[in-house]
Parts: sequence; C-alpha cells; structure tokens
Amino acid sequence: MKEKLAGTILLCALVPLMIIGYLLIVIVGTFGKVSRVRQGVRALDHFVNATLFNGYAWESVSSHAWRERDKRWAKIVIKVTDWFQKNHCKRANSREQAIIDLVRKKHLDDQTIGKQL
Repeated sequence: MKEKLAGTILLCALVPLMIIGYLLIVIVGTFGKVSRVRQGVRALDHFVNATLFNGYAWESVSSHAWRERDKRWAKIVIKVTDWFQKNHCKRANSREQAIIDLVRKKHLDDQTIGKQL
C-alpha cells in the first residue's frame, strides 16, 4: 500500500513536468539543436516500453522488440524501424542487453519502497 501511495503522489508531481518536457522536445527538436533533445526522446522511448509494452524501464522499445521478435507487435516494430535503419532493433539490443543483464543480476529492478531490508 505504501508503494502505491508513493507512486500516485509521484505521478501527480511528474505528469505535468512530463507534459512540459514533451512540449520542449517538440519545440526544440523542430527548431533547435536535435542533440539537446536526444536524451529526452530516449527517456520517452523507455517510458513507452515500460508502460505500453510491459518491458523494462531501462530498455528501449527497439531492444525489447528484438528480444520478443517472435511476437506480432515486435515484428511490426522491427519492420517499421527497418525502413529508417536496417537492423535497428538488433543493434539496439546488442547495445542494451548487457545493461539488462546487469540490472537483473544486481536485482536493481526489485521493489524498494516499503520493502524491509
């Protein structure tokens, strides 16, 4: 219960900031230096992966799609990203798999709020 309450309070604070951040990404990405918004786009990618695709918060949709490449949704993601860069999902996974393995090995994805040490 403590974790759910903390998560709800955190979301109430973060959602308005996320909307502002998204708008900043759109404006700066369109009219400014793309390098400034690259990390924001990466963070949104990870957010979408964790929420919509039930993936890891530290992994991109592309990397997750490559791991799950036999599933229908992943095949669609792979096909779409291949239009922009051949083997994009495979490349993303080769960059991110070591991070996934480390986080899981060290149990960094375990619950922290409300957990007894």
